[in-house]
Parts: sequence; C-alpha cells; structure tokens
Amino acid sequence: MARFELKLPKMGESVAEATITNWLKQVGDKIEADEAVLEIATDKVDSEVPSEVSGVLVEQLFGKDDLVQVGQTIAIIETDSAAITETAQEIAAPVAVAAIEKTVDAAKEAVMAPADFSPDYSGSEKFLSPLVKNIAKEEGVSVVELESISGTGKEGRVTKNDILEYVKNRTSQPVVSTPVAAVQNSTTAPVPHKAAPVSLSGGDEIIEMDRMRKLIAGYMVASVQTSAHVQSFIEVDVTNIVKWREKNKIAFEKREGEKLTYTPIFMEAVAKALKDFPGMNISVDGDFIIKKKNINLGMAASLPNGNLIVPVIKNADQLNLVGMAKAVNDLGGRAKAGKLKPDDTQGGTYTVTNVGTFGSVFGTPIINQPQVGILALGAIRKMPAVIETPEGDFIGIRQKMFLSHSYDHRVVDGALGGSFVKRVAEYLEAFDIDRDF
Repeated sequence: MARFELKLPKMGESVAEATITNWLKQVGDKIEADEAVLEIATDKVDSEVPSEVSGVLVEQLFGKDDLVQVGQTIAIIETDSAAITETAQEIAAPVAVAAIEKTVDAAKEAVMAPADFSPDYSGSEKFLSPLVKNIAKEEGVSVVELESISGTGKEGRVTKNDILEYVKNRTSQPVVSTPVAAVQNSTTAPVPHKAAPVSLSGGDEIIEMDRMRKLIAGYMVASVQTSAHVQSFIEVDVTNIVKWREKNKIAFEKREGEKLTYTPIFMEAVAKALKDFPGMNISVDGDFIIKKKNINLGMAASLPNGNLIVPVIKNADQLNLVGMAKAVNDLGGRAKAGKLKPDDTQGGTYTVTNVGTFGSVFGTPIINQPQVGILALGAIRKMPAVIETPEGDFIGIRQKMFLSHSYDHRVVDGALGGSFVKRVAEYLEAFDIDRDF
C-alpha cells in the first residue's frame, strides 16, 4: 500500500490560498482518479479539487472553513499501487491545475467588481477566511459587526456557520464602518428582518435573487455611490473593419482554427489607446492613485443564466490580432462553460462591454471598481452618411457604431476621458483594409 499526498493545486499567479467549504469524501470512502474530493472557495471562483489517483481516503488534514495555502497537503489517500512515489506526486500536481477548471459555479462571485472592493476587512484584528469575508460582503456586515461576533472555530475564529447564524438573527440595521467615537454615540433603532414579499393577487411569482445576482446588485450600487460617473459618446465609421472581416474571416478560421469576431479588433484598438493615455489605466485606493504597469483588459461576458462575469486578457497590448482573437475566444468559451480558473478574473485594469450584442445602439455602463473607466461597444448599423472627397461631398451607405465611455470624474476629467475614446475611434477608422492577420 502507498500513501499519496493530495495537495492544494496552484490556481493562478494571484491566488495563494483557498478556504475549504465542503468535504465531498469522508475518511474511509473509496475515491476514483479524477473524482472530486472536496470543494474550495477563493475570492473569485468556487472549485472542486479532484484526486489524481484511485484509493481510499485515510486522513483529512484540514476541516471545513479552514484556510489552506497553495501547495499544502490537505488529505492522505491510500492506494493499492506501490508505484506512487514522491516523484510521481510531483508530476501529478500540475494535473490538478487543469482539473481545477471544473468549477462549481465559476461566475458565483466573479462579477463586475473585484473581490476586495468595499467593505475592507483587512483592518480587522480577527482572522477571517475568504468565505466568511464573501458572506459578510454579500449581507452588508461591517467590520465593527464582525469584530463583535464570538467565533466557535479554532482559537475563536469566525466560521461560516457563525456568520450565517449572526445574519439570520440580526435584528438591527448594519453598523456602518465609522470612527469608534461615532459608533459609540450612535443610537441605531432596531428594525425587523425584512420578510419575503407576498403576492396579493396570488398570480405573481416571487423569486429570491441567487447569490451572484445579490453580489452584482451590491457591487453596482456601491460603484455608483463611489465614483462620479460621467459619459462621453462618439460615433465611429467602421466600414473598413466590416469589409476586412468579411473578406478574411473564412481564411482566418482555416489558418488559425479560430473564429474571427469584431471583439479582438476592438480590444486591439483599446489596448493601443491605453498605451497612449496611461491616465486611463489606473485605479483608485482612497486618496491614492495607482498607475498600473500592465494593460489587462476585462471583457464582460453574459452567462446563460443572465448573470455576468468579467474574465481578463492579461498584457493585452503585447498581443497581435491573432493572439487577441485566441484569448477572446478562449476566455469567452470557458466563461460560458463555467470553466474559468480563479486567476482568469483577476487583475483587470480597464473593462470593455459589448452592448451591441443585444442590439443596443449605445449604453451607459457602470465602472468596474476600482478601475476608472469602462467602454461600451454599440451595435454596428448601416447608416446614410456624408462622404467628403476632392470632387465634393456626397451621400453614401456606411457601417457605423457608437462608443460609450463611462469614467470616474474624481480622477478623470473630460479632456482625458473624451480624448481617450476619440483615440479608440481614430484607430478603428484608420483600420488598414489591406492588412494581414
């Protein structure tokens, strides 16, 4: 008999730890290779951890709600084969990286705002797992409230059951994270827990929001309350792009094995414009502005259930059109299939959303905090337009669209916000119809 150490696999450069949310197998249970052993939660994605070998689970080294570091051994599996050696374990570890893509609900918490967005629990003296923080954010539990909860976990830690029980029994309004003196002098009156609405006619269907929709709602309201949203709109003639794509899409798919959509072309122009205007590639942290070194483009994707997820194209300015198309198709496909990894939705510095997919001419998107801008791509339409030539002006049919740029007026003024979207338009209108791909 051989003992195999099941380790927490690496889930991306920016993911160093995860919280165990549920053991799917108990001590004594038989396990098949590639069968899920436990469920874990990161700040972005909930995932299953599979076994690389077949055998019997003989030891669980961590319990539910425990925080585990990447690379730590989380369980011991006894196998029938004596061939499982330490070297084999080292080889098997990367296999879990691919297997971790099978998420329980990849879009559950990867929404239009980063997971570390308000409120900030980093100042708490208590140890708080990512799972507890996520539940607290969803339910609007402040840092002050978390400090007051008596944890039942090891060394007084607040567990998942502790925070859920607190939320269930909470009868007063959430305490806002304010200076201690203000908290001590507050006289918040108790209010009853809001009951589910009742249909008076009996014909209305009442559906509770799923967890992801609650998170989206909270993040969107918080973003509007945080940033001073301003919009700039510009109309763009993309006739050359439409003609070029129609001429090359079949050859592109044959050569590259990828479909050629408009999205990578637009992403390429946005990445170029961000290099020209680095003041748009920033984030805000309190009274500080953080200039981002890398250009990481988030692309808002609609999921089959109607919710949103924002996978990120890392170092987008370093990709050619083929590389951009492959990245867009890969992330978009895995988003729809629920197979994004935790690292796929982190590190975005600017976001693009394609409202034209649903026929919208333009939109006013909400900023993805703590970024300072988001660009909406409108539908491409055939429009009559005045065409200027040396022989004079005439009316022609052109392919046009609107770009809608929402930006944070706290740190981005109209000159920068307008110039940036104009530069994107200039790159699109100057598209070389004879270029290679």
